[in-house]
Amino acid sequence: MLVRDRMSRNPITTYPAASVPDALQVMRGSKVRQLPVLNDKGQLVGIVALEDVLRVSPSPATSLSVHELNYLLEKLKVEEVMTREVITVTEDVALEEAGRIMADSKISGLPVLRDGELVGIITESHLFNVLVELFGARKPGVRITLSVAEIPGTLAKITAAISALGGIFVALGEIDQPEEGRFVATMKVQNVAREDLVKAVAPFVLEIEDVRES
Repeated sequence: MLVRDRMSRNPITTYPAASVPDALQVMRGSKVRQLPVLNDKGQLVGIVALEDVLRVSPSPATSLSVHELNYLLEKLKVEEVMTREVITVTEDVALEEAGRIMADSKISGLPVLRDGELVGIITESHLFNVLVELFGARKPGVRITLSVAEIPGTLAKITAAISALGGIFVALGEIDQPEEGRFVATMKVQNVAREDLVKAVAPFVLEIEDVRES
């Protein structure tokens, strides 16, 4: 799965001279948390996030009047609060790589460029939706989490045992553990009773950490 498969196309944008209140109004009206900033040539020159706008907004405890606050905010432009060194990706970047970049850079969205032109944006919300799908959260089944020895062929034995029962896999994923030599596998299976699923996988795992119907 690539960025192009999940990004929002033709993202809502703003421009450097826009006022901070205007940018905030656009975010709230469009239910987005970041706006790419384009210059008059359509080139990406920055990105402004909701937290950037809220950070420069006056506190409710201020002694200024509403009119004074509005006046000061109208004077404040997007170019004064935006991030100028924008981290971007292209459409053909793997979705998990985009997620890694966001996590490592502590940002919530990445503008997507094609030959230098803005064509989309990929955000945390897109990744959360993918996570929900990967773990089959919207599909019924028996969800089981297993601690498994990191031995070649072990996962194949587990899946073969479940398949022999007629099990249908809705989701399957694994995560490395700090303890060397083991990993945690989570899977959701349909068409197999909970007790039968537990019996089928038990001979091949170190521990059954969790099992539930959902």
